[in-house]
Amino acid sequence: MTEFDFQERFQKYEFDQIKCLNFGENPHQNAGLYKKGNQADYQLLTGGELTYLNIINMSVAVNVVSEFFDVSAVAITKNASPCGVALGKNIYDAYNKAFDCDPVSAFFGTIAFSKEVDIETAKHISSMAVELVIAPSYEQAAVKILSENHYTKVIKLLTPLKDYKSLACEDIKITPFGTLIQEVNKSELDKDLFKVVTKTKPTAEQIEDAVFAWKIAKHSKSCSAVVAKDFKTVAIAQGEINPISVIEHALDYACDASKDAVVAFDEPIPTVECINAAAQGRVSLIIQPGGAMKDSEVIAAADKYNIVMIMTGIRNSRI
Repeated sequence: MTEFDFQERFQKYEFDQIKCLNFGENPHQNAGLYKKGNQADYQLLTGGELTYLNIINMSVAVNVVSEFFDVSAVAITKNASPCGVALGKNIYDAYNKAFDCDPVSAFFGTIAFSKEVDIETAKHISSMAVELVIAPSYEQAAVKILSENHYTKVIKLLTPLKDYKSLACEDIKITPFGTLIQEVNKSELDKDLFKVVTKTKPTAEQIEDAVFAWKIAKHSKSCSAVVAKDFKTVAIAQGEINPISVIEHALDYACDASKDAVVAFDEPIPTVECINAAAQGRVSLIIQPGGAMKDSEVIAAADKYNIVMIMTGIRNSRI
């Protein structure tokens, strides 16, 4: 398909073309950037033009940090999936915690910040290959440091993070069977409404970590298991089919860091084998939607191992 044919094809969807992209997910795929309704405003400070994959990864990373717009938060993404997220006492602290979750995936990844990027953070990023950095602001010297790394594109997010989530209204997927349109997932977790279904009750600290992990699972690919402790992801397993495998993989990666951690599932836990795996990892709390056929058995297994279980009633599937 020629570039002209590609543009003509998408005119019928009433999107306004912003620009053509060099290619899509692969070099043999034509692609373009189109506008429909309001969109986030940004400025490219250094680096080459944004690619199709840059925009996808940037969107996922900012989706995650927008959940924590009022604190120091960092999200690292790779292949449209979060691979490290953390909150910290400052942005450098949050960055180090997020990077520590999966240092390998951070290479050629995308990093989003909720606050200004400082010099120390820029120095660490510049020491490795990072595809893209996006933040509301930068120290002037930080931009200079980042610009010296020819791998890295530096983006300033001009839209305030607190307003960012209100921009996305529709999720559109065009298939051979028709065009699917749904509302964007804007689910929020109300701590006063979720249910603690086990005999063991959570501490205030466990609840805070559970809400943090839940927000990461919301933006992870289904089926997912997010292991977190002290506002830091220690493992994110996602995009799997088998719910037992996903928790086992997450806990294998977390290793000893899973002790006393929380685990968030985006979908209901269907079988007690998931609880058995969590018990082997010595996790302290599980947060999940609930609503599976074997809920009573799952709850009983959690009670057996003194694991706290919270059921939210909210599914966060993301294909």
